[in-house]
Order: sequence, then C-alpha cells, then structure tokens
Amino acid sequence: MLGIRARIGKGGRIVIPAEYRRELQLETGEEIILYLENGELSAFTLKHAIKQAQSIVKKHNPKNRVLTHELKELRQNEEL
Repeated sequence: MLGIRARIGKGGRIVIPAEYRRELQLETGEEIILYLENGELSAFTLKHAIKQAQSIVKKHNPKNRVLTHELKELRQNEEL
C-alpha cells in the first residue's frame, strides 16, 4: 500500500485524506484507535479493533461457549 503525505497541524491534528475516510466509512466526530509501535503510528476504526479483540478471544474459546453467561453464573454463585 502506498502512503499519502500528511502534515501535522495546530494542536497536533492530522487530517485523514477524504479517500481514506470514504474507504473506512469514517464520519466526522467518529473515534479511532491509535497505536504506536516500533516508531510507527497506526490508526484503526473501532469496528476493526472490536473484530481484532473478538478474534483473539475466539482463539481461546474454540468451543464457542457464551462466556458472558458463564461469568454471570460464576458471579451469582459467589454471592450465595
């Protein structure tokens, strides 16, 4: 993927080019997640970050158990 040059504006603002915003379906005011790793800055949509988290959890939950139900049961049993 080729990069697009951008400038740092007042207050540290970076304008995401319209082409990228359209591709990512980003709207004004929408939040993104920024990662800084090995001197590189990456930006992800919240949808992408959630999908990544779900993928990580799925690796540790191969039987596709409903973990929220299990957690709720554990907490109810602890209250008894």
